[in-house]
Amino acid sequence: MTAMDRLQFERDLFSRGITCIAGVDEAGRGPLAGPVVAAAVVFPGTWIAGDFPIALAGLNDSKQVTEKRREEFFDQLNAFTEIESAVALIDADVIDRINILQATHRAMQNALDQLPFKPAHALVDGRPVKSLRFPQTAIVKGDSKSYSIAAASILAKVTRDRLMLKYHDEYPLYGFAEHKGYGTARHLAAIEAHGPCPIHRKSFAPLKQKQAELF
Repeated sequence: MTAMDRLQFERDLFSRGITCIAGVDEAGRGPLAGPVVAAAVVFPGTWIAGDFPIALAGLNDSKQVTEKRREEFFDQLNAFTEIESAVALIDADVIDRINILQATHRAMQNALDQLPFKPAHALVDGRPVKSLRFPQTAIVKGDSKSYSIAAASILAKVTRDRLMLKYHDEYPLYGFAEHKGYGTARHLAAIEAHGPCPIHRKSFAPLKQKQAELF
């Protein structure tokens, strides 16, 4: 897709007089450990109108770019003072209490609420978020179709990965630096050998099954 294609949703809203548009995405729904993280990103209207920086033209779904490129984009997005952004996370204990879907939606809402101003519209990756207190457009695979969502995807993913590196230093037995909390063979073997640590999601299989085996 071209740069203009990846701003099509933003430009369509812009043409209707909706100028404060936030892209929203999350990272970390699937892992067995750590928080779910959401980010919201608002680009300036001049960028949407056609003056989008060449440096950000490769923005894409965070899973479709290398770790090195994600880090570069993360730093670039934070260096542009014209961009407004916010990041929110929901920890494992809350995920266990309210379930991962509700936790993800709460993180998205919190990220939007933390922006310095109220967006007029949100572009959301995936399906509609009924609990979101903003007008929204849900876009399946939106992180590869909208630059605003792609930017949010990068911010959420890199923020979460960096958090998991810190957790690796705190709980080195589990290898979080390698797998970031996903259910790899090494991670499952570590859980089997050592049991869960405080950042594990106890409501997720196989952790939920292991908890049941204790009784």
